[in-house]
Amino acid sequence: MTNDIQERIKRLIIDQRLPSGAPLPTETELMELLGVSRNSVREALKALQAMGIVEIRHGFGTYVGPMSMAPMIEGLIFRTVAGHYRGEDSLLELLELREAVETGLIARLAGRIPEADLAELDAIVRRMEAEAAEGSVRAETDRAFHAALYGSLDNSLLGEVLEAFWDAFHRVRTDLVDVPTDPRVTCKQHREILESVRSGDTLRAEEAIRDHFGNIRTRLRSAHRD
Repeated sequence: MTNDIQERIKRLIIDQRLPSGAPLPTETELMELLGVSRNSVREALKALQAMGIVEIRHGFGTYVGPMSMAPMIEGLIFRTVAGHYRGEDSLLELLELREAVETGLIARLAGRIPEADLAELDAIVRRMEAEAAEGSVRAETDRAFHAALYGSLDNSLLGEVLEAFWDAFHRVRTDLVDVPTDPRVTCKQHREILESVRSGDTLRAEEAIRDHFGNIRTRLRSAHRD
């Protein structure tokens, strides 16, 4: 029953083309509209809130939620942590998922990134080099590079998915494994990714991405053995 009510509320949002932040009918109105009890409506709304589809503001009402990737990120994190403690290579699996997505996308970018985006990527790599000279490249700088790299595809859903994979991987990696890094190698690999897409060499770009992820995979395996 609860699942059916959830689906009907979701259909209401879709049919009425309600954007994030738009108010939903009150509990009483939903009861009348759906022909169900108040408890059934409340249980369905709570479940939808957990998925980010609705937002319950106590004292104000219920609104269309942000529909963010937060539940997906938390699910990925929990699955990865649970798998790690069962002795599975769940962190490596999550890395391979990121690699598959980024390798599949890089060919679309080679030679097609606007000059403004190339300039932004170049600035990020220079920032990496400055940070490396001080001992380490900040995770936020690494994240900024990958976000900027695919920004020209102008696909907001893709951007959210990539952010979800990145966030889940780095949050779990930080908690579970102390992965040694050589900031000079990190800078070199990101510079190679940038130069390969700038040159329009698709094969070189794909190889640069694979080398980058291959280096992370090697370090993860080394950390696991330790």
